[in-house]
Amino acid sequence: MTKEQKAASLETSKTIEDMPLACSNEMAAVEFFERQMWHGTPRCPHCQSTAVYKMMDATMGQRSKRFLWRCRGCNKQFTVRVGTVLEESRIPLRHWAYAFWRAATSKKGVAALEIKRQCQISYKSALFLMHRIRFAMTPTAGTIPKLAGIVECDETYVGGKPRPGTGYHKPGRGTSKTPVFGMVERGGNIHRRVVANVSGQNLKAVIRACVDKSATIMTDEWPSYRGLGSEFAGGHHVVNHGRKQYVDGNVYTNTAESSFAILKRGIIGIYHSVSKEHLHRYVGEFDFRWNARGMNDGDRTVLAVQGAIGKRLPYYATTQ
Repeated sequence: MTKEQKAASLETSKTIEDMPLACSNEMAAVEFFERQMWHGTPRCPHCQSTAVYKMMDATMGQRSKRFLWRCRGCNKQFTVRVGTVLEESRIPLRHWAYAFWRAATSKKGVAALEIKRQCQISYKSALFLMHRIRFAMTPTAGTIPKLAGIVECDETYVGGKPRPGTGYHKPGRGTSKTPVFGMVERGGNIHRRVVANVSGQNLKAVIRACVDKSATIMTDEWPSYRGLGSEFAGGHHVVNHGRKQYVDGNVYTNTAESSFAILKRGIIGIYHSVSKEHLHRYVGEFDFRWNARGMNDGDRTVLAVQGAIGKRLPYYATTQ
């Protein structure tokens, strides 16, 4: 094991060891977030200066109750929350630490009601906290590398209303369910989008935006995929699910379908119901865990926390 690998292993172990205390003690939580977001070098979010210092309580000889810092350059006060999804939130950081940990380590997600019970906060606060964490988990537009190699494309349908008096949800296309389109690189990452419909115009536009031209496309027989072969170096290969054909040598979409199975189990078993307006946030959360599946729980939590930097989610965006 190299020195770098040993250092990474020690940092991972330290993160896992730190989490129980960070989830129960406010000072430990503050120091945890400062360590993960600043990497040992506190920086003013207003002017980016590193000439900063902790503000102390003159009477107690300890850090101020609000855990403030002051910048010697612009003379402004700030905390680790400023410039992140945590900004202007009055929820204690120990609850944020617990929610980040649960969201990053629970394969099928964690319900806001559970966060409410564990942290003893209101459901409204728990839901808003979780939406902000999902926003932190979702990469900023334009920063996602394109998929390459063999890329499986498929769509699924979420939500919808059951038939009156039956409780039965009609499956698939042509229902009131919301379509979610997914592209999975075999052995690699996943990109999923909530789309208005599964027309050729919509699906092909998403594929062109998210998949490298060198890729090989695998789909089922849905007509909206027709014509993709000439646009990608590896061509377009099809399995016909309508004829009960699910594998043809190396041609299949089982990886994409497996990713949708985890999404569906999470929505049905954990969240029970997800509104169309916020479905994209849940999809981003599941994509984050899929793309970070090779990491251990400590590294995945740190990655989620660091994703909070430079992002803001206004209150109205999670309540409308």
